[in-house]
Amino acid sequence: MTQLLAHDLAVRLGGRRLFARLGASFEPGRVSCIVGPNGAGKSTLMACLAGLRRPDAGEVRLGDAAILKLAAAARARRIGFLPQTPEIAWPIEVETLVGLGRIPHHSSGSSPADRAAIAAAMQATAVAEFAGRRVDSLSGGERARVLIARALAGEPEWLLADEPLTGLDPGHQMDACGLFRRLAHQAGLGVVLTLHDLPLALRLADRILVLAEGALIASGAPAETLTPEIIRRAYGVDARLVAGHGGPLLELIGRHAA
Repeated sequence: MTQLLAHDLAVRLGGRRLFARLGASFEPGRVSCIVGPNGAGKSTLMACLAGLRRPDAGEVRLGDAAILKLAAAARARRIGFLPQTPEIAWPIEVETLVGLGRIPHHSSGSSPADRAAIAAAMQATAVAEFAGRRVDSLSGGERARVLIARALAGEPEWLLADEPLTGLDPGHQMDACGLFRRLAHQAGLGVVLTLHDLPLALRLADRILVLAEGALIASGAPAETLTPEIIRRAYGVDARLVAGHGGPLLELIGRHAA
């Protein structure tokens, strides 16, 4: 597994600078969460990391290779990407949709290797039980797991997901968090997520990056980055850390009174 590295990235959108000279490294076998207020550039940074957007300056590297110099299929074999609003064009069966994750391998999905990868992805995400159901018959939580399975069927080194927990109830959020941690800690994938839920990010992540004010203002272990001071600076919100059963919990108190 190889490191994913952003070097001196700069992006402008609609005449506004999202960030400049942003540098960050992401390690395989870890869950990294990117957080920040609306408009901070989280989704744009994810698109740059996945090679789907060319930054105005700087570059993203996957190991020794510049991400934008990799052929699209080669890049897709190494990075599985889940956009914030994934589209499912046809009401196809779950197993067929998961099988589309094999496309970067220039495969029809019917070889022994394909079938093994599809089965493993469906098993990992607990969607094998409704393999024959149409995707449009699934709940939001079930559909989210199927889309993760599609990305995993490609057997990527990296899984990048933009707000993958949005719209999920607490039970399905916990299931997804457990899956992301298993993929990183047991399977060795590099997992990078964007999240709005700061208390959830504190519990899920091995490392957190905070985007705000056109820059990366904090990066490191969750308890070091989601401090009351950094949260106040990034969001204008007062917060405090309290002791919880499984570790520190984040309580958001309210808007900071200037």
